[in-house]
Amino acid sequence: MGRRRTLRDRLLEQSTHEYSPRTRLVALLLLAPVFLFALPCLIILVGAQLDAAMQWPPVLPPPSNLIVGLLLALPSGLLGLWANHRQFTTGRGTPVPLMATQELIVAPPYAYSRNPMALAAIGMYLGVALMFRSIGAGILVLLFAAVLLAYIKRGEEKEMAARFGPEYLAYKQRTPFLIPRIRIRHQPERPVLRG
Repeated sequence: MGRRRTLRDRLLEQSTHEYSPRTRLVALLLLAPVFLFALPCLIILVGAQLDAAMQWPPVLPPPSNLIVGLLLALPSGLLGLWANHRQFTTGRGTPVPLMATQELIVAPPYAYSRNPMALAAIGMYLGVALMFRSIGAGILVLLFAAVLLAYIKRGEEKEMAARFGPEYLAYKQRTPFLIPRIRIRHQPERPVLRG
């Protein structure tokens, strides 16, 4: 009887192959509509059905819903583009585990969060839920976030540790999992000169 292959084993095997920039670009272009349009539409449609079934009222009155939603979705989308670009260029991979990065990325935005793509997706989808004033959509986004973060913790982190070893473990020690730390620099007090 053969040994049962774990998620980590499958990811490790897949990560050994480096794809050409053209192949990675085609993959990104094919997947972009799914994550930028299809998934948000599905969240809104199912969220609206949940709202109706549970008789949940809309959240935030107009135009507050649009303002708050855009203030969350737009920066999150930009963060996602930045992280995607960094994975494509520095890491020579994509966000999709089937075309894993070939280098450990520790440059921004990965210097601030080990998972800026996940942070961006969660923020963007929550912003969309707010724009559509849907409690149901917000709950779906939080469920999606829980599944995504569990996958990262249980599978992807183990695979990264196996691939990049001590370098990844050191990076993991100094960089937050999801939410960047806010660092306030204290200015040293200047001595008061008295005459």
